[in-house]
Amino acid sequence: MGFTDQRFDVNLSILFTELPLLERPAAAAAAGFTAVELWWPWIDTATPEQSELDALKKALEDAGTQLVGLNFYAGQLPGPDRGAVSVPGEESERFRANIDVAADFAASVGCKALNALYGNRVEGVDPATQDTLALENLVTAARAADRVGAILLIETLNKPESPLYPLVSAPSAIEIVDKVNAATGLGNAKFLLDIYHLAMNGEDVSEVIARYADKTGHVQIADMPGRGAPGTGELPLEQLLDELRKAGYDGFVGLEYKAADAAASFDWLPAEARATR
Repeated sequence: MGFTDQRFDVNLSILFTELPLLERPAAAAAAGFTAVELWWPWIDTATPEQSELDALKKALEDAGTQLVGLNFYAGQLPGPDRGAVSVPGEESERFRANIDVAADFAASVGCKALNALYGNRVEGVDPATQDTLALENLVTAARAADRVGAILLIETLNKPESPLYPLVSAPSAIEIVDKVNAATGLGNAKFLLDIYHLAMNGEDVSEVIARYADKTGHVQIADMPGRGAPGTGELPLEQLLDELRKAGYDGFVGLEYKAADAAASFDWLPAEARATR
């Protein structure tokens, strides 16, 4: 078991960011990885030109990398925003405009997981109004994901770093997952289990794994404190990933950690264990 028994992918929105977007897939491939994931790469637009989408598709294909996870439009991320799903007005409209763009792009590159960040609470707006809007948008997103054979992911963040984000516990995200599945009948909404965020919230990660592995559609890791590579902090990441495997999770584990030198940060993972098997 352990790290060598997992299927890892590199998050190209947090690693290799010293390079232009279109050079990052090749950098991940040079480090030995064949699977990658991305936050929505165009933070200024939900509807980029087709030529930009085509260029990213070509970069992924030329590098021999498989995109295994993609965020829907999420506002200024990295930055002050944490998604657009529940944010009334222009941001919600941008999210809706992005749904089919993101789903169609995912389909074009064989990506089977689309992540919809819930969005921050907005001062002066009734939380119940935001939650109603969020459910409407997530139902639409789940249907679009299903259309292209993908799952919809709902993610827990952590309160210290995202104080306005309402989903800061595993149960709060699971509640949304269940509501979306009840509304669509599709069953394709899943939990994005981010070990770093759960640990930052003080949750018992082993207990979350035991309770919710069957509803988990994607996993992300970083060590804590510091959000660095495995081994830079104090989380028993190898043990926790073993627990996930034993609980039946066999999907991808996204490397969503910070490193000044991404290529040098993978020493914890043997080179022969980096390509997807």
